Amino acid sequence: MSRSNRQLHLNAFLWGVGQHEAAWRHPLTTASDVLNVAHYQNLGRIAERGKLDSLFFADALQVDSRIKHNSLFLLDPVTLLSAIAVATERIGLIGTASTTYSDPYTTARRFATLDHISGGRAGWNIVTGHQPEEAANFGLDALPTHSERYERGAEFIDVALELWDSWEDDALRLDVESGVFADPDKLHPIDHDGAHFRVRGPLSSPRSLQGRPLLVQAGSSETGKDFAARYAEAVFTAQYTLEQGQEFYRDLKARVVKAGRSADELKILPGFYPFIADTEEEARALEQSFNDLKSTEFALEQLSRIVGVELDEDSLDFPLPALPSVEDFDGQKSRLQLVQDLAGDGKHTVRELIGLLAGGRGHRTIVGTPEQVADEIELWFTERAADGFNVMPPYLPGGLEDFVDRVVPILQQRGLFRTEYTATTLRGHFGLADAGSRFATAQATA
Repeated sequence: MSRSNRQLHLNAFLWGVGQHEAAWRHPLTTASDVLNVAHYQNLGRIAERGKLDSLFFADALQVDSRIKHNSLFLLDPVTLLSAIAVATERIGLIGTASTTYSDPYTTARRFATLDHISGGRAGWNIVTGHQPEEAANFGLDALPTHSERYERGAEFIDVALELWDSWEDDALRLDVESGVFADPDKLHPIDHDGAHFRVRGPLSSPRSLQGRPLLVQAGSSETGKDFAARYAEAVFTAQYTLEQGQEFYRDLKARVVKAGRSADELKILPGFYPFIADTEEEARALEQSFNDLKSTEFALEQLSRIVGVELDEDSLDFPLPALPSVEDFDGQKSRLQLVQDLAGDGKHTVRELIGLLAGGRGHRTIVGTPEQVADEIELWFTERAADGFNVMPPYLPGGLEDFVDRVVPILQQRGLFRTEYTATTLRGHFGLADAGSRFATAQATA
């Protein structure tokens, strides 16, 4: 494995009391913490202790039948991250918001506010939505098609970018003696009139310390990868093998360059799901103690949603039935492809598949010692399958503490990860310059 001056980027992907679907039932967690803001603030401080780049909260805008056994989306992520912001100092804060079920002005303002509250540590995970129940909550008769969601999403981001740039850097004056709060000549309407949105602007919040929030995206379909190449500065993805990770990495970096950007402007962070213990045997026993608590009903419903085919207990001891083609599927295309690859033309029964997907949901899973976990991270990083990882602790806070206190020091000793923060903003953590104002650029070239 070759080394270079590259540095890992590590993000903590947090859900309730853990990524494993049965984490809330396990004696290593406290179920009531799913609604406890102090719990989430503590997670932020743990991640910050490890000098991680950021925290990430996913989101969904519906309740479905799986609520009987689990729900991971009980709190609005941006509101929750605002509470974490005041309990931390350096860790980045990435929240999810949909471009299908919101409007650009409100979304831009929410993330600008988080950016100001946190001192420039905000990031927006851009999703287009894929659940029919979400559409029903917003007055739609059906889920818009995959292409329609991405077309709206692209215009949505264009508008948000214009809004974040609608104040010049020095527009907010706060001149007590003259009585000038802001210079109105340095606030600019955007006058956007497009296929999906009409927005006058300017935004009601000025530019932040990092210029604007970091843009994050998680789609891995062909359309999603083109979308990421155009807009994203970090991509969360699910790749199960090193070879799959390398292929995705090469493909997406090439698309970024084709879109006219530097390959280094986008960081690729596959999901990484670790069970950590003193020995591999103990780590496997720990994993099994969680798997013993999983609900077969929940797992079948979750897999049914991923593949677009209704599965029941009669399906358990057989391979997956014929699945929709990825091209014609309007759900999460990349996740359907991942399960098809994992299923391996009948290599696994449905029962075996739901076991493999119980926590990592198709993300890279490693069960072993801190050294084994660090070895796997180093392999993927040095072999250009990742710029870092979206770490998915199976239970919280213990799984995050194990990673921060036992794996991160090994990565630091190997020279792969920072020992101290060198930046104050999220964009800085990712090695990106603060987003400059188009007005400053125009003035500099005038």
